[in-house]
Amino acid sequence: MEIRKLEPAIYSGWPFTARYVTGSYLDISPTESGFALTWRPITPPARKAFTSQLFDSWLEEPVVYGAFDGQRLAAIGEGSPESWNNRYRISNLCVLEEADRRRGLGRALMDRLLAEARRRGDRMAVLETQTCNEKAIAFYRACGFTVIGFDLYHYSNDDPARQEVRLEMGLKL
Repeated sequence: MEIRKLEPAIYSGWPFTARYVTGSYLDISPTESGFALTWRPITPPARKAFTSQLFDSWLEEPVVYGAFDGQRLAAIGEGSPESWNNRYRISNLCVLEEADRRRGLGRALMDRLLAEARRRGDRMAVLETQTCNEKAIAFYRACGFTVIGFDLYHYSNDDPARQEVRLEMGLKL
């Protein structure tokens, strides 16, 4: 595998679909003193997918790296500064095919993005995932990220019932 920086002129607006299977979710329940976070099973395991695109217009100065197997793009990692608060947003990190997972591609792309953030002097790297994406949460924790917040109703008014709540994770640089 070769990691290469992707050119906006070629990859701007490039669509991709992230797919995963999950067998549990992080339940966020209100308590008298705040919130409790508890892992709960999803039976049967659920198949999830979402579509995104590279170099989206809401990003300030996006940088995208691709992991290539020959000419085939196997994984992408995208990050962008948030200049208003001196953080670096990892907006996309996706190994595109199941067969390419667990080969170190995600970690190699994460390392490139974190190096970019440190080079820029950003104080923190942040990212969004969903409470039902158990493998992503485990991966981000292995990379040093911790939960820094959540939004119970970011995607819809039914997010908790759908077991898919926006989770923010961060890493101090």
